[in-house]
Amino acid sequence: LCRSRERHRLFKLWIDRRGGIGPQMSVLHFAPEPMFEPILRGMAGTYVTADFMRTKVDRKLNIEALELDEASFDLIVAHQILEHVDHHKALAECFRCLKPGGRLVVTTPVIEAWETTYVNPAVTTARDRVLHFGQKDHSRYFGRDLKDHMRAPGFELYEFVSVEPDVSTYALMRGETLYELTKPAAPKPKTKTRKG
Repeated sequence: LCRSRERHRLFKLWIDRRGGIGPQMSVLHFAPEPMFEPILRGMAGTYVTADFMRTKVDRKLNIEALELDEASFDLIVAHQILEHVDHHKALAECFRCLKPGGRLVVTTPVIEAWETTYVNPAVTTARDRVLHFGQKDHSRYFGRDLKDHMRAPGFELYEFVSVEPDVSTYALMRGETLYELTKPAAPKPKTKTRKG
């Protein structure tokens, strides 16, 4: 068995179909999954792994306050991160650190039937977080307003959704979504035209 989960296979499908990752690209990968490190490191010109807690990464970085220059990466990968952190800060920081035209790839638990994200400041214990948010280190359960939160820093949103025949071919979770967020390319400066 390859030990991959449905979201891992969905991400591999995204890499193959929309990734466009090449030797000219710089990639920042948060909480890197072991099966993707060699794949992405072999594709990208610059590949940097990052985490705030783990030690076996290239950089110790807090996604809410990145100690990185502006416009320093072409692609940022953040699977199953936003539900653990202040996602507003994380999205804004990733936007800042992406080059124009750069992309942030995100997966996170979402309940599409919920209009708004569920947060509850009264939930403080690990036991209660499991009950309310599904895991002891989660701090919210996203509703479909997550898409508005993703657009807020300035991102353009594309949803890469698992549909048939891919679901049955690659054993994906029906309807699971990978969010591809693009920082718009800088507009070209207008050139003045001479008269006469």
